This record gives sequence, C-alpha cells and structure tokens, in this order.
Amino acid sequence: MAVQELHPKDLYLYVNQDNFPFSSTKGLEPLDEIVGQERAQLAVEFAMSMKEKGYNIYAIGRNGLGKRTMVLRYLNRHDPNGDASPLYDWCYVANFDEPRTPKVLKLKPGTGAPFKKDIEKLMLRLVKALPLAFDNEMYYSRAEQLKNQLAEKQQSALGSLTTEAKEQSVSLTLTTQGDYQLIAMNGEEPHTEESFDALPQEEQEKFEAMISALEVKLRGIARQLTNWEEEFSDKIQKLNEEVALDVVSHFIKPLKKEYRGHSEIKDYLTAMQKDILENLDIFLEESEDQVALAYAALDKKMPRRYQVNVLVSQSSERFPIVVEESPNYHTIFGYIENATYKGTVFTDFSLIRSGSLHRANGGVLLMDAVKVLERPYVWDGLKRALRSRKLNLISLEREVTLSGTISLEPEPIPLDVKIILFGDYQTYQLLVNYDPDFSELFRVTADFEDEMDRTEESEAQYARFISSIVHDNGMLHCDRKAIARIIEYSSRQAEDQNKLSLHSADIANLLRETNYTAKAANATMIRVAHVEQALQRQEKRVSRLQDQMLYTFKNGTTLIDTAGEVIGQINALSVISTSDHRFGIPNRITATTSWGEGEVMDIERSVKLGGRIHSKGVMILTAYLSSLFGKSAKIPLTTHLTFEQSYGGVDGDSASMAELCAIISAFSGCPIHQSIAITGSMNQFGQAQPIGGVNEKIEGFYDVCSIKGRVAGQGVIIPRSNAHNLMLRKDVLAAVEKGDFHIWAIDHVSEAISLLTGKDTGEWQDGGYAAESVLGIAQNKLNAMRK
Repeated sequence: MAVQELHPKDLYLYVNQDNFPFSSTKGLEPLDEIVGQERAQLAVEFAMSMKEKGYNIYAIGRNGLGKRTMVLRYLNRHDPNGDASPLYDWCYVANFDEPRTPKVLKLKPGTGAPFKKDIEKLMLRLVKALPLAFDNEMYYSRAEQLKNQLAEKQQSALGSLTTEAKEQSVSLTLTTQGDYQLIAMNGEEPHTEESFDALPQEEQEKFEAMISALEVKLRGIARQLTNWEEEFSDKIQKLNEEVALDVVSHFIKPLKKEYRGHSEIKDYLTAMQKDILENLDIFLEESEDQVALAYAALDKKMPRRYQVNVLVSQSSERFPIVVEESPNYHTIFGYIENATYKGTVFTDFSLIRSGSLHRANGGVLLMDAVKVLERPYVWDGLKRALRSRKLNLISLEREVTLSGTISLEPEPIPLDVKIILFGDYQTYQLLVNYDPDFSELFRVTADFEDEMDRTEESEAQYARFISSIVHDNGMLHCDRKAIARIIEYSSRQAEDQNKLSLHSADIANLLRETNYTAKAANATMIRVAHVEQALQRQEKRVSRLQDQMLYTFKNGTTLIDTAGEVIGQINALSVISTSDHRFGIPNRITATTSWGEGEVMDIERSVKLGGRIHSKGVMILTAYLSSLFGKSAKIPLTTHLTFEQSYGGVDGDSASMAELCAIISAFSGCPIHQSIAITGSMNQFGQAQPIGGVNEKIEGFYDVCSIKGRVAGQGVIIPRSNAHNLMLRKDVLAAVEKGDFHIWAIDHVSEAISLLTGKDTGEWQDGGYAAESVLGIAQNKLNAMRK
C-alpha cells in the first residue's frame, strides 16, 4: 500500500453530541454500577449465589478501576438476605462450670443489646435487694432459732458428760485455746502434779482409767458436735438460698417470660440463678477482696461474672458488609484484653473483643490482598477459619508461642462469610503458584477490565457514570460539551479512539479538579473551558521533567536537526514515564559503516545500556537487512548503531524501523530528511508493527519542531496499525489542518525509506533492485566493495 497521510479527522475522534438527549448531568440519571465491568459483575453475582464452602472472590485489576466501588454498589443494591443464611447476634457469657471456656449465645438479630441491658438492670436490682432480704427480723429470728437449736444440743451433750465426770471426781473444762480438757479433782480443787503423785498407786490408776474412758466419750461427743455444726451450716445455707431464691426468682421470672422464645437465654438464666445462689457472698459483701475484684468492671458497677458481652449486634435484617482497611490479626479475628486491678492482671469473657470476621459473619468481608499478606499470621488464620467455618478466638501470643500464660478458650462461633480480596494480577499469580489452598478457598475470580468499547451506547452509559460521580460528590453539574470532552479524555487515556478508559479514579479526579476550577470562576455549571483549564493545570503540575528536557533542545544541549538532510542520521521517538506523567521526546539515531562482515554492532547493547527487547529489535532488523543485501554474498560492511546523547537505559523495539532507515541511508549514501521523525517496530519481513505511546511521541516531536523552528514538511511516520490510537492535542490538530505538520501511516518499512529519502525504495526484480532506487544504489555500492 502507498504511504497514507492522515487527515485531521483521523487524528481525533470527537463525541457526537447530537446523540445526547440531555443538556447536562442535572437531567441525567446516575449509573448505579461501575461502567463496563459486566464480566466482573457476573463473577460477583455467581459467587454470592453459591452457598457452598470455598466460593470466595479475588477481584483482579490495577488500582483506580473502581473494584471496591463496583462491588459495594452491587452488594448494596442486591441484598441477598432473602435466600442467605439467617443473621444472629453473638454474645459471650460466663461458663459457670468451666470459667476458662466462655459460652457463646446465638440470638436473633437485635436481641443481644436489649438482653445485655436487661441483665444489667437485673444485677443492679439484686445488688440492692439481696442485702435487704438478709437484713430483717424474720431472717434474724430464723437464723437465731437454728443457732439456739445447735447450742441446746451442744449444751445437752456436754452437760451429761460434765455430770458423769463430776460424779467420778473429774472436771470437764474449756481451755483458753478452745480445747476441752478432763482434770482429776482433789475435792473442790483440781489435783496438782504433787498432790496427784502423792496419791496411792491404785488411786492414780483408777483416775487414769476413768479419764481415758471419759476421753473416749468426749471424742465421740466432739464428732457429734462437728456433725451438728455442719448440719447447722447446711441449714443456714439452705435458709440463705431460700431467702435469696425468693428474691432472685422474683426478678428473673419476668426475664424468662420475656425471652421464652429464646431457649439459649432461658438456659443461661437458669444457670445464672443457680450460680447466684452458690455465690451469695458477692452480693452480701462477706469477702472484701473477692467482692472488689468481682466488681472491677471497666464500664459498669456490677459483678463481672454476670455481664453479657455483646460481640456482634445486628442493627437490621440487612446482611452485613464490612470493609477492613487495616487487616491485622487482632482487627480480623478479635482479641482478649487484660485488665489490672490493684496490681492483679486478669482476664475473663467480658474482655473479649470482636474482629471484622465476627461483624461480617453472615455477610461479606472486603479486604486488600497485599495488606492481608503483609501482616504476620493473618493469611494462615484466615485460611484456617474458612476451612473449618468456625471462628476460634486464639490470642496472637499463643499463636506464636511467645507466652505460656493461662488464657481463655472461648467457645467457637460458626462462620458463614464471603471474603472478597482486592489485588493485582501479580499477587494473584503468586497465590495461585505458591499456595495450594488458595484455589480451593477462592474459586471465583472477578477480572476487572481496563477499558471498554467506545460506541454511541457506551458513550451514553459513560455520561451516566459521570453523572453518578457528580451526584455522589455534590459537584456542579456538567453541560453536554463538558461531558463530551471528559469522554474524549477517557479515550485518550485508553490510547484508542474506539475504547474508553475504565480507570474511574482518573475521571473522578478530573471531575473534582474541574469542579474546583468552575467554582473558583463563580460558575454555576461545569463547562468545557473548565475541563480544559483543569487539564492544563494538571499537566503543569506534573511536567517539570518534560519542561527541563525540552529546554535542553532550546539551548542546544541536546543536539537534534528538524530541517535539512543528513546521511545515516534519523529522528526516532521515545516515551519517558514518571510516576504520574508520560511524555514523548525525539532521539537522534546514527549509523556509521566500515569494512566488515555484515555485522550490526549495537553500541547500546555493548555498553549494557540496551534492554533485551531493544536487542531483539536490532537482531530482527539485522535479519531483514541480510535478506535485502545478503542473498548471495555477505554484506562487506560492519555497521555501528547508537542512540546519540543517551546516557540511561534504552529498551523497547519501537525504534527498529528508524534504525533500519539510518543503516540503509549509511549503505546507500542517500540523505534522510531531518524534518521527519519515525516510530514503529518491524518484523523480519519489514512489516510495520504497532507500538505504545504514539500520541506522546508525535506531540514530543511537534514540541521540539516548535522550539527549533517551523519548516515545511515536518511530521511523523507511524505504523498504520497505530492510526486508531491517535487522540492528539488540539494544537497538533490545528497544525495538521493548516498543513504545517504531517502524520503518515505506513504498512512496510520500505514506505518509510521512500518518504524519508524522497526516492523510490526499490523492489527486488530479476536478481537486483532498480539502479536509481535507494536499495539499488546501496546494492551497487556493496557489489563494488565485494569486487
């Protein structure tokens, strides 16, 4: 095909505003979903409908595509709770049989918080009512009666023994230590050691025998006294329980009635009532230390063991959607706090704190994949929870075996949750290749598109997407022309006239800056001039490096010719990227020849400044060069090829056509027009292949031509397959329209040679090229050298 010069209409695709049936975003219905992500949305819909284990989601896509926004909008719009698992409130309460294993209560949604308040009210009432129940005449009278009965039994048993001993001249006395003692009597006075030793041996033995017999009876009575005291304690305990039971049951009975439909609450209230009766000292303040510790709550003045720790409270029937911004071990799985009271460190069920998995139970948890993988032990814990479908609250200290202290082992909570991880493709590949569990647990991949087809329908949909950003952020409304300009900007971002960028963050940022610009100008609506101004300001903020490099062309530091003709020298184009800006710059490529073996010496590669792709491009053009001139004999020249004034790395094959043209010029001696720059790679057959950054490259050469001075015939050669990528700046379009600048599209490198030299390239016919063609001239020179 012949060289095609592109017209202005080929260089920029305008939005046909006549297709817009609206005048501004004010009358445009916002879009509920992220535009152009139907594939990803279908994946999310499928995963949410699957209730089996393992259908969690990994959302793939670079940052700024609106992955999280799309998923959240879908989840908020399509509440799956109609056929989802039922939701529950989750509470931890004391396990009165095994304090180290707190029990979990599974309650109906909205029940946990009221139940907690009811228990607090109950405790406040019991704290006041129980001491009063034991501080009245009726209780004192019954307790005194039991005490008197014990005293009567004690006195009766001891009295009979005392009388029997007295009849045998033995006295039963009580020592100061509280022990009973049998002593032989000498009349009215007890025997001393001297008086007892003075007695006849027979009488001494008689006293000893009587005392021994009485001691046997005394021991029997002592055992009986112990039994009576135990019976008394049991009766007092029973009396206390009866008195307390009347009070406790009076207050608990209404609660049991209120929660009669909750079997777990009824069972807990029964167990709590039994425990209160067994631990009345907590309420009666019989042990100050124990009572002080029991009341050492962090929030309420009530016994700790009867608190209700509401871990999760469902405010509505709508399934929970939780976004975890900082996914560390504690924030995801929960943790157990420690409290200190008077130097004593302790913990219990009331200090258990929920994690995001608890709050998302029954719903969805959204997290960033990289953040999850960065935090120690989080990924393993997450896999363990998903596999077992249980939430075991294990402290991180025990997990890493840093502490052997006794801790709690709360009863596990059944887990029913969908995990959605957001990450890039590289992270996804790492997980797939290095973690065999990943594919089993995350079976659904939501692959987010970078761009969408640009059609009349998609432009209208994109306009609604712009409207949704305007409405969501309370911005000024955009008129039709402003909407059209933003859509055209999106197409430029996609580097394709037939595509629209789905990088929603870029569009949202542009709208915010445009809104600021319009408000600063006291405008009531965003117009196209405000969009242009915002784009110019954005460009100005990030183009410091570009300005510096363009200045080197202006002051002559960087050598380049944009007029005249030079042999073996050509203007190629490259793209330089910073973190937030990309721009094109022309590079001078030169080729020199000397007697040799047909080698092409890539100086960039020799000094290790050339990348592998660039080296491949040079090898490809070398192969094509050999097919042109080495069909029957070696090329008797060695060519040295370099990027002039290039002191950094060079990579990519987009300069391979330029390099070939420079070599052909050096071979033939035909000069190259310096007013024309060229970009594009080539294959071994000389066919032009598309490259990236074509807009920036053209604009970069246009800027340098403006700096060096305008001359007729300036322009850029690009591969024809890049024509659809063109969305050029307005000033470049204006120059093309005036004929001051040209853009040519080619299919084969031979077309570029012809355009650059102003001569026919030449075709192989009858064993050679036409003598007056570029290739013919080169062939003749090479043949002469061979001779």
